[in-house]
Amino acid sequence: MSISDNLQAVRHRIADVAHACGRDPAGITLLAVSKTKPDDSIIAAVAAGQLAFGENYVQEGCDKAQRLAAAGYRLDWHFIGPLQSNKTRQVATWFDWVHSIDREKIAQRLSEQRDIAKPPLNICIQVNVSGEASKSGIAPGELEALADALARLPRLRLRGLMAIPEPTDDVALQRTRFAHLRQLRDDLNARGHNLDTLSMGMSQDLEAAIAEGATIVRVGTALFGARG
Repeated sequence: MSISDNLQAVRHRIADVAHACGRDPAGITLLAVSKTKPDDSIIAAVAAGQLAFGENYVQEGCDKAQRLAAAGYRLDWHFIGPLQSNKTRQVATWFDWVHSIDREKIAQRLSEQRDIAKPPLNICIQVNVSGEASKSGIAPGELEALADALARLPRLRLRGLMAIPEPTDDVALQRTRFAHLRQLRDDLNARGHNLDTLSMGMSQDLEAAIAEGATIVRVGTALFGARG
């Protein structure tokens, strides 16, 4: 199947589960995870109507954003991988979103390095909802203090929360973890934040994520095939 066919199939998946749980599919953004994929694959996705792309690696993502902008493509670039402090300037320059914030220091650098002429950089805090020692993300108990600190930083806009739970085929467990992230978001909003984003769900578990309120689902394999 072509990338266009794959996009149509994923959009149908999103719409089907959204309708089944009483949600408007228009409230769910499909983020095409294009890490390791060539420009031609991204251009094929753009031709099929896809404009939002997620990258995990700073140099690769910035190079793609720069090349495609020079070619006239106006795309929405999301950084979704681990971010080191020595690479924040590139991300602040070329990306529109960062989903993987789990330290105040990284957010401070992005704030300082974001061009004042650009719109605020949209950020999400990554939360470790499955408790894996090897996973990135802040512990839920530390979330409140970090959110309060990030909300005060200029040139950033705290939009919501992101999670990459431990893979499992247990749909009930998938939903429990996604529901936990949603509850954390709701708790922050009850304290005065105005968060509208839940970045959760990938190719294998997007149905459970949408059922629990995902507003962005990050899909790579189902669109572009296995990692190249």
